[in-house]
Amino acid sequence: MDWRQLWEICSAPDNVPIVALIPLLAFYIYLAWKQAHANDQLIAQLEADPALAKTHHRKTWPFKPGWQKEVHVWPFLLRIEFLGAIIVTIILMIWSITLNAPLEEPANPNLTMNPAKAPWYFLGLQEMLVYFDPWIAGVVMPTMIIIGLMVIPYIDTNPLGSGYYTWRQRRFSISTFLFGFVILWVAMIIIGTFIRGPGWQWFWPGQTWDHNRLIYEVNRDLPDIFGITSNLGKGIFGAIVVVGYYLIGGGLVYSLFRRRMAKDFQRMSLLQFFIMQFFLLTMVALPIKMGLRLLWHIKYVWITPWFNI
Repeated sequence: MDWRQLWEICSAPDNVPIVALIPLLAFYIYLAWKQAHANDQLIAQLEADPALAKTHHRKTWPFKPGWQKEVHVWPFLLRIEFLGAIIVTIILMIWSITLNAPLEEPANPNLTMNPAKAPWYFLGLQEMLVYFDPWIAGVVMPTMIIIGLMVIPYIDTNPLGSGYYTWRQRRFSISTFLFGFVILWVAMIIIGTFIRGPGWQWFWPGQTWDHNRLIYEVNRDLPDIFGITSNLGKGIFGAIVVVGYYLIGGGLVYSLFRRRMAKDFQRMSLLQFFIMQFFLLTMVALPIKMGLRLLWHIKYVWITPWFNI
């Protein structure tokens, strides 16, 4: 195992933000969970004692014995902001002194970098190009992400958990966010940074990036496994698989909501539920498609003259 290769990747100026992203993300998730756990304990205490709930505060922070009841912008907020600005300035100065800017020679179309990687915040989209058509990975999926974020206020009917951290009252929302952001987006950035090497091939951490490495893998489409060769047959078969996925997955989501989240289900209209169901299943379809490609070398599921999925 060549761990020097991994150190070169981690210490590259382009990758320093990603290396810092991992522990910071873990820390802030833990910090949010800690505050949510404290609030959940307080909620359980107030629910068990209605008399106390009428007079007791609703948050575990910042109200503590001995603290002022009113927290003003000056000096409390501005003092914290001023200290935060000083700390960030010091960090940026040390960063700029110790690390060289990742500037290279002018672009040469006759000499392409290998691997040629996008900036870290676009590596997730570049990784998606392995599993989808370019226009789906570069246009359709980002558009659906933006639209999905825009419709959240209109499909989220849970009035609880507004203005304070809680896990007990927002299990579905928090789980969905962590799955979409951490499991999918951050994971693809890490894959594109540390695992994708020359030729965008898969190199495990510690493996040497061999520019002469050749992998003899035969990618095939899902209809080929079932012996379907005609274009019409592939299109019909793929449509049945995709529609069946949304129908079966929709039934599972419906059953889950009816059993585990009955209150949220009752508050949602039929349109709100169908929109939530569609975006949730589309998000889950991404790791399924990645698994099909990485484990069984299945390139496309649905093949048409206009698009491939």
